[in-house]
Amino acid sequence: MPSYTAPTKDMQFVLHDVLNISASGIPGYDELDRDFTAAVLEEAGKLSSEVLHPLNVVGDTEGCRLENGVVYTPSGFKDAFEQMKDGGWPGLDMPEDFGGQALPYLMSTAVGEMFSASNQAFTMYQGLTHGAASAILAHGSDAQKQTYLPNMVSCKWTGTMNLTEPHCGTDLGLMRTKAEPQADGSYKITGQKIFISAGDHDMAENIVHLVLAKIVGGPEGIKGVSLFIVPKVMVNDDGSLGERNAVSVGKIEEKMGIHGNSTCVMNYDGATGFLLGQEHKGMRAMFTMMNEARLGVGMQGLAQAEAAYQNAVIYAKDRLQGRDVTGVKNPDGPADPLIVHPDIRRSLMDQKSFTEGARAFILWGATLIDQAHRAEDKDADGLISLLTPVIKGFLTDQGYDMTVQAQQVYGGHGYIEEWGMSQYTRDARIAMIYEGANGVQALDLVGRKLATDGGKHVMAFFDLVKSFCKESAGADEAYDRDFIEPLKTASKDLQAAGMYFMQNGMKNPNNALAGSYDFMHMFGHVCLGLMWARMAKAARAALDGGTSDPDFYSAKLTTGRYYMARRLPATALHLARIQSGADPVMSLDAELF
Repeated sequence: MPSYTAPTKDMQFVLHDVLNISASGIPGYDELDRDFTAAVLEEAGKLSSEVLHPLNVVGDTEGCRLENGVVYTPSGFKDAFEQMKDGGWPGLDMPEDFGGQALPYLMSTAVGEMFSASNQAFTMYQGLTHGAASAILAHGSDAQKQTYLPNMVSCKWTGTMNLTEPHCGTDLGLMRTKAEPQADGSYKITGQKIFISAGDHDMAENIVHLVLAKIVGGPEGIKGVSLFIVPKVMVNDDGSLGERNAVSVGKIEEKMGIHGNSTCVMNYDGATGFLLGQEHKGMRAMFTMMNEARLGVGMQGLAQAEAAYQNAVIYAKDRLQGRDVTGVKNPDGPADPLIVHPDIRRSLMDQKSFTEGARAFILWGATLIDQAHRAEDKDADGLISLLTPVIKGFLTDQGYDMTVQAQQVYGGHGYIEEWGMSQYTRDARIAMIYEGANGVQALDLVGRKLATDGGKHVMAFFDLVKSFCKESAGADEAYDRDFIEPLKTASKDLQAAGMYFMQNGMKNPNNALAGSYDFMHMFGHVCLGLMWARMAKAARAALDGGTSDPDFYSAKLTTGRYYMARRLPATALHLARIQSGADPVMSLDAELF
């Protein structure tokens, strides 16, 4: 059975050595000193390793079951959920007025990585609830907040988001679920939603569904979509639970992975719903959840890669296969361990350089969210909006690839369920699809985000990279050669791709759209290159300062050099693809496929 150890030391390095959070000036960050963050991360790490991770394989093998209209979660999930609630973890960053702990989103993100790495399917129950609660917090009336948020923040009640229908996924303007106004101000919701994560289960007293529907008589297409609160059980005026609403589970989907999460078909048969936000402005309200969810999904890509990598390292050190071509390393054994072989090292270095770079990227992104919300910084909000499709798309694509590489280290044992490695690959696969498939993320990045505010935010990113390189260069020749120069080259590739879109996209939009996926990946590599340059700078400072743990910081420099030398040059390949234009992609007639 696989193991999992929370990477708290690496998180502390990013939080304090790289991001220097307590001195950042973001409201609330002055309280995030090393001792405080260590205490939070250590407790979350214990819960992850000791409670959640042992249930990961249980959830995978048992799955959820639907019996007589009731969804039952796998053995042990209910007890673990109680421990999660007792620790106050679901409301870590939610307002104190509703029972939360009001910590920065940054801390919720760091803790969320551990929870997802140890048991992604389980963690989705509170994750979806957090997103639904955030939407009510942002768009709900005072009465709606008081009715639902205290119980959702504590996860006494959980929440969902209902978008997809059998005939429409991304194109939500095609939805058929309807909302009929009632005399008392409520609505009757009728329709079917599919792929509803945590749609029903036995771990909460009530489930608060947020449902997209079209009000009868409203505008056609996406402009007619509204968002509704539809509780599984109606809530009385005094806050007690009343009658069961007309919402039911049609079935639980049989999936490739995340078996421990109940992915449901939800049927609404004239269910009572309450408008959340304004009529026909449902997409605006829903995107409060979607943006948060997309960042969380990017983190899931990192989390599954981290868990898989940890186990691949253990196996590579223990498994004896072949001899080192440069000389025997294990003379007392029949063979040398796998880790001596260059191709195994390549695979492990791919994984290690990705997970550590992605962790820094995610946590930096979380600081931008806190800066945007806590300091009302519009520039930070614009930058994180630009980076959101990169975080979601690039990190989940790469995270999945890294789980496959970790599985490959095991050889045939990686394909056998007994060893547990296939679960990481199967669980990671969904992250590339839900909350907006990665192709849609790429289209969003190129088609919308680049041009937002006249391109202000992408130019701010380029200026950020340029300023960092200028401020950091010159102190050390090796650092300039290994980190600054590769970052400059990659950033120039990204700028050249953006220039190509500007020059050719207006004449033929397909020239931009055909290169959007490559651009998303190119952008991701530049972001990780920036993170590695920042981490290397911090590691050098620690080594120069006489750290008591030189091995940790030396390993950072070595891993960073690998990324800059072996991974970051992918930007040149992506640029060449982009500059080939739309013709290679679109020339073949559809009937010839």
